[in-house]
Amino acid sequence: MRDRPVLPQRRLKSAAVSTTSHLVLASGALLMVFPFIWQALTSVKTYGESILVPPTILPETWDLANYAEVFEVLPFGQMFVNTVLMTVGRTVAQLVFCALAAYAFARLRFPGRDVIFVVFLSVLMVPGELFLLPQFQIMSSLGWLNTLQALIIPGMFNAFGTFLLRQYFLTLPVELDEAAELDGCNPWRSFWHVTLPLAGPALVTLAVLAVLYSWNDLMWPLIVNTRQDAMTLTVGLATLQGDQITDYPVIMAGSVLATIPILIVFIVLQRRVIEGIAFSGLKG
Repeated sequence: MRDRPVLPQRRLKSAAVSTTSHLVLASGALLMVFPFIWQALTSVKTYGESILVPPTILPETWDLANYAEVFEVLPFGQMFVNTVLMTVGRTVAQLVFCALAAYAFARLRFPGRDVIFVVFLSVLMVPGELFLLPQFQIMSSLGWLNTLQALIIPGMFNAFGTFLLRQYFLTLPVELDEAAELDGCNPWRSFWHVTLPLAGPALVTLAVLAVLYSWNDLMWPLIVNTRQDAMTLTVGLATLQGDQITDYPVIMAGSVLATIPILIVFIVLQRRVIEGIAFSGLKG
């Protein structure tokens, strides 16, 4: 039996719906990308052009000297190294500790497991600003102010990361652990050789989220490190804002340089991030 031909009106309606959907999505994408475009365009303007009212979108003269000036007013290279070390240290530590804790909550059975897990999740309901003062006092008493460990150690654990990995571990068949146990694996070997290799998407998701948060962290590095050579990029760029005059093109140039590495990381790993969230965030 032949299929009935699609009516022209139905084709026109389908085309109209598709066109409308694409226009809405394109408008939303442009709205989200516009701040980055404005940032890049402002970074090549002169100071006078950056404060014009009404503002101009395209610069009359493309002034690339702003990028060179960033390295003159800030120890940009040292700040970049500090940011990279802080980000790598936090990310690696979170992957290790969160994976171990998530495996224990998802696969091992011990008294009070669910109660302890609820206590872990309760950390997510407490504003992070409440931890700033006690953490600062601890760092000060240890003599760690203006040091790299003061940036890394308080961010080595993430309650959300534990929750994310636990949700992913719960989606894996229990028979895998049973088969590993029959082969003589203890819980540690089962975790290391069976469960962890299968958790690639969730681990990549946590790694990208940890990198994004650490790279953009401002509040804690601003409080704990006050020496310029110990600052991160976010803090260094924040110091360029003056009380009377702020050189917006220089700040935007520094922001572009600071954004490029994290943008590359996300573009390279975006598919794994979406895959990890889809598998771990929808099942419990």
